[in-house]
Amino acid sequence: MTAHAPLALHPDRLFPPEPTQRAIARRLYGQIAGLPIISPHGHTDPAWFATDAPFENATELLLVPDHYVFRMLHSQGVDLDALGIPRADGSRAAVDPRAAWHLLAERFYLFRGTPSALWLDHVFFEVFGLRVRLSKATADLYYDSITDALATPAFRPRALFERFGIEVIATTESPLDPLEHHAAIRASGWTGRVITAYRPDAVIDPEHEQFHQALARFGELTGEDVHDWAGYLRAHRRRRAFFADMGATSTDHGHPTCATADLPPGEARRLFEAVVRGHATPAQAELFRAQMLTEMARMSLDDGLVMQIHPGCFRNHNRALFDRYGRDKGADIPVRTEYVHALKPLLDVAGNAPNFRLILFTLDESTYARELAPLAGHWPCLSLGPAWWFHDAPEGMWRFREQTLSSAGFYNTVGFNDDTRAFLSIPARHDVARRVDCAFLAKLVAEHRLNEDAAAEVAVDLAYRLPKQAYRL
Repeated sequence: MTAHAPLALHPDRLFPPEPTQRAIARRLYGQIAGLPIISPHGHTDPAWFATDAPFENATELLLVPDHYVFRMLHSQGVDLDALGIPRADGSRAAVDPRAAWHLLAERFYLFRGTPSALWLDHVFFEVFGLRVRLSKATADLYYDSITDALATPAFRPRALFERFGIEVIATTESPLDPLEHHAAIRASGWTGRVITAYRPDAVIDPEHEQFHQALARFGELTGEDVHDWAGYLRAHRRRRAFFADMGATSTDHGHPTCATADLPPGEARRLFEAVVRGHATPAQAELFRAQMLTEMARMSLDDGLVMQIHPGCFRNHNRALFDRYGRDKGADIPVRTEYVHALKPLLDVAGNAPNFRLILFTLDESTYARELAPLAGHWPCLSLGPAWWFHDAPEGMWRFREQTLSSAGFYNTVGFNDDTRAFLSIPARHDVARRVDCAFLAKLVAEHRLNEDAAAEVAVDLAYRLPKQAYRL
């Protein structure tokens, strides 16, 4: 590659190479490319939109928050301290952000063929107008161009939100979060819609390193005796109501498995007592998480919040990295996950209720055709979330559609959500999803399995209507 190789985004990227299908995909994509973005599940920082403060520099915006990026660099021996990644104790190594950016630029070839390269090149080209590829030779050009742009009003968080055509974005907060940033957004008069989602893992998982500390704070916030089973459940109801008042339409649960349980009241209370005393065994911790998924479903029957389960990840697989840097630092690994038996207790309680909605995700692709699609193709309450995390590459999106279509169709899925902390990648991620769906639909049209006018309706539904409907937006 030359020192200043040109950067270009081909208009037919991700479309089929076969001419007939490619032409159909172009036509379908042309009808949805400009639709507003619905981002119903993600992890952007609401403080960005509350304060509308300028982003600091290229490194702080595009490298530090994005575990997809620094995970790859770490796998090739780059120390996270050298990238300026915050540590678990709140400290950071004294690193020049330009030097950290150089570490990325010199190794950008590592991302060839990955979705991260697709997303970042989209950001570089479309958002910042760069026309040469990122490399060691262009590192300073990139850093200066991006950092200078971020200092201008057009690149403030709210301006970018509007430029990206985002209709609504959901952040994800702990029950302990006071949601002051969401309150500030409301009070500001800005019309951008930023809502929250209830993520109670820290006060539900007895094996969470902050569980007992979080539980104490949970009691302080709610005024309930959270060391009493009934009081603990009332505390959840109170915080869920507060989150709903602040715009939440969903809850989210990131459990190791999808196990659910429906214990008799006395057994549930005794299990909870073991948990709060700190005496729970690993098996009891798993049973408690399982029971709480069913309790959350019961609460959704009352308050209407859509329930999401993101299971099947061995979190913090690298213990030394976790001890030094904390959670969400790229050391999470997918594991096999079972759904049919695991969900039965919860579905027996809430599965036939007309107002209950449960969105399922997986990191175990072997379950698409065997378990998830047949479940969603039967239970009216169930919908399938899109290809997630390790599988949101074009190949993973295609496998998801290919393996779920026959049992679940398109309309038992929820379209796309970006599930990201990397704000500027949101339009890129949605563009990739839209292109892949149009390519998939073009194949069905070319095979005379679907009329093109119907395919166009499906494309609009996947990009826009289904996520709005699924998340009650």
